[in-house]
Amino acid sequence: MNKSIIIIGASHAGTSLAFALRKEGWQANIILIEKDPNLPYHRPPLSKKFLTSDMDIDQHLLMARESYDKHEIDLRLGLEVTGVDKSHKAITLSNGIVLSYDKLVLATGATPFIPPIKGIKGIQDVFYLRTAKDAMDIRSACRAIDAPSILIIGGGYIGLECAASLKQLDVSVTILERENRLLSRVTAPEMSDFFLKLHTEKGVEINLKKNVTSIERAHNKVAVLCDDGAQYDADLIIVGVGVSPNVALAEQADLKTHNGICVDEKTQTSDPDIYAIGDCTEHYNKHYDTTIRLESVQNAVDQAKVAAKAICKKETGYDAVPWFWSDQYYVKLQMVGLSSGY
Repeated sequence: MNKSIIIIGASHAGTSLAFALRKEGWQANIILIEKDPNLPYHRPPLSKKFLTSDMDIDQHLLMARESYDKHEIDLRLGLEVTGVDKSHKAITLSNGIVLSYDKLVLATGATPFIPPIKGIKGIQDVFYLRTAKDAMDIRSACRAIDAPSILIIGGGYIGLECAASLKQLDVSVTILERENRLLSRVTAPEMSDFFLKLHTEKGVEINLKKNVTSIERAHNKVAVLCDDGAQYDADLIIVGVGVSPNVALAEQADLKTHNGICVDEKTQTSDPDIYAIGDCTEHYNKHYDTTIRLESVQNAVDQAKVAAKAICKKETGYDAVPWFWSDQYYVKLQMVGLSSGY
């Protein structure tokens, strides 16, 4: 009973794994570590209803506090893992505490990608959206200005979902997309055209083939300049141009990484006692005969179930077909499979 599993990251993947381990019969210690001080919560609502509501994040919890206690899951919030020592099978926390593990699971997720735009790091009114705090900061900034103008850099899922949510506040919303169509990385041209028409009809100004080169302050506004000479002014900027997998701990532990932490069909890394699940991982998908990294709740949950079985020495293997969804206005997009090679 002294054996311990440590899970780093308590979003969808990490939290699902903790409870799946109990379901699969793991009776020893489970330590779940999360740097966010809030109880683990659902992330999809952040760019949707939560962004424009008066809701508290406690209304979107993955599990009630009592559930962690009932299943004897040692949940430690507001702590960051600063080091992994795989030779001694130990981790170090930001408060200096060192914990030993028998099995370690990296569910470290991803971080918003900061594009190489001049001035982007020095402007106060530039926001990203990944956490509840990010959403609340955007919410507060919108409410602090009478009829704010909002500019969104990026026409992917996050950018379009934010636009749909914020437009319902009857504010001015403009999208700048570098590619020649919306959702270019994730769906087919017909769907891109559909959502371009949908957002335009709702009053969102969409500008395609706009490569942002710099952001600066100008007359109490934020000025965004593009490489074609165009300039757009707004009260606040939301950047949604993708994410980068959090692989720093994996690299520190000398695990194999590529476009994420490399895992096998059992979610095992190049170290037999370390597993990885969720947005931070890259796996071989036999349906596409290639390695892919998926950023979706379903993938996180599926990999968590596989990891739980594997750790409990049960027969398992990841064999899921990717699927995604997006809510924009009254439309729910549901997509099975990838559009690569369409």
